[in-house]
Amino acid sequence: MNKAQFIAYLAPHFGDSKKEAARAIDIVFDSIVRNISKGEDVMINDFGKFKKVDRAARKGRNPFTGETIQIKASKKVRFLPAKALKEVISGARKLEAAPKPPVKVVAKPVVKAAPKKAAAKKPAAKKVVKKAAPKKAAAKKPAAKKAVKKVVKKAAKKK
Repeated sequence: MNKAQFIAYLAPHFGDSKKEAARAIDIVFDSIVRNISKGEDVMINDFGKFKKVDRAARKGRNPFTGETIQIKASKKVRFLPAKALKEVISGARKLEAAPKPPVKVVAKPVVKAAPKKAAAKKPAAKKVVKKAAPKKAAAKKPAAKKAVKKVVKKAAKKK
């Protein structure tokens, strides 16, 4: 799973807002990176621990030539999985059901029904758009969309 897929997976929990889900992920990752860079460990219960590790200078070998080379000292991040995560991965413990996104309120169609009646009273605005269409080639697309909306509205009234 990459970051975009992760954002898409979390979006339903943020009211289908990918922007809010991405912001939440960025905040979490940023806080982990900032604390590790300070030298602090980041422990997330039942998941694991992120930790900054100093690696000493050492000798290594170039695999192509077999020549001995000196490897500089460096700092790395190490992740140590928690016991609960290890148990889930090994199959010793079953994973709990994923949290479900909040249920959406179905009151929206009732609100949309009232504007449909008012929208039928706007034929004058559509005539103005049709007159402007020959002047601009790009204006043809909205006119087509309005025609589709008009057909949908008529079908909804028949029901």
